[in-house]
Formats: sequence, structure tokens, C-alpha cells
Amino acid sequence: MNRKHYPTDITDGEWAILKPLIPAVQPGDRPRFRNVREIINAIFYIQRSGYARRLLPHEFPTWQTMSYYFRSWRIAGVWETMLKTVREQVRQALGRVTIPSAGIIDAQSIKTAEVGGTERGYDGGKKVKGRKRHLLVDTQGFVLKVKVLAANTADQEGAKQLLQGIQAQFPRLRHLWVDGGYRTTFVTWVKEQLGWTVQRVQHPMRGRVVGLCYRMSNLHRL
Repeated sequence: MNRKHYPTDITDGEWAILKPLIPAVQPGDRPRFRNVREIINAIFYIQRSGYARRLLPHEFPTWQTMSYYFRSWRIAGVWETMLKTVREQVRQALGRVTIPSAGIIDAQSIKTAEVGGTERGYDGGKKVKGRKRHLLVDTQGFVLKVKVLAANTADQEGAKQLLQGIQAQFPRLRHLWVDGGYRTTFVTWVKEQLGWTVQRVQHPMRGRVVGLCYRMSNLHRL
């Protein structure tokens, strides 16, 4: 790697975790860029800095190459596999079972550009025009699942879409914490549809996010 080091570069230890999860090149696929680690470094640089992809520094692979790998790995589910692997390793290191039994749901409205994608709307409560991230996290704050919808989507409606198929993904989940913005009708829906218990609290519960798991959890922002 003949360039200056950026704080967002993954470490040798992080690369050792992610490298086995990168899919092999299949017959007929596009030839792989020679340094896949630099692709991941470029993606994390843009994710952390918030810069437009076209502003990627020249010492990285081109922004077109970075975008190609980010999109193709997203479609193939590679990022989800990486997040799952890292999250489970961190949970084990914290002395917890790899699959959580309780989770926290929250929603965040985000301002977006006027171009790109169809899921945009206006959140009148937060005065934001753009998209809304509906997140399910464990009690440590590690992302379990994300659903991105228009900002004018009601929190409880977005949460219902977020929880579709959740029991197959996380069979140990039995309890949810939600803030006071989620109506009692949503609490009833969860109990009836999933058989879980739900507790409404006045302030969102926020967990601690560490290292690589934090980076992987935030890739949906790209």
C-alpha cells in the first residue's frame, strides 16, 4: 500500500476477519481489482467522511471501481454476512450469546439530495425532507436490521416492515424496547403477530458500539 495512512483504513486484524468473507470470482464475472483491501478502505473512507463518492482521493481505486464493488456486494448479501460475523464475534467477546434475545427499535430521519432513489418524503415532526432509517439493534447498540423508507413513513408502519421475517433471522428475540412515539397499537401488533413483549420508554436506550462492528453497522448510510 504505497500511500499515506488514513485513520479509516482497516487494520491487519480487521482484514483477517473480513478477507475470508469476500466471495471468490465466478466464471464470467468482471476481473477483480488487484487489491481488494483497498476497495474496503475506500468504502470506509467515504462512509466515515461523508464526502461524495466522486471526491474519493486519487490514491484510492477510482470511485467507479469502489461503487461497483459496494453495489455488487450489497446485492450478493456480502455486507450483511460481514456485519453478522463481526457482530457475533464482538458479542462473544462481551460474554453474550451470539443471537440476542432482546432488541431496541428506533427511527432516524435523514436529509438527502434531490436526486437518486424514490424513497423520499417529508417528516413534519422533525422538519426533515429525505429518508428515514428504521433500525433494530441489540442491547449493545449493534445493528441487527435496517429498513430505509421515505421520511414521511410513520414510525410504527416502518417498524412493521422492519420486523418482516425477523423470527427466521433472530429466533431468540422475545422482547423489544421502543420509545414513546410508538403507539399502543404497534405494541399490540407485536404481541399478536410475534408473541413478544414490548416496553415503551420515554427516551431511546442507546448501547455502546465498538470498532469494526460500528463501521459495518453504518454501511447502509452510503
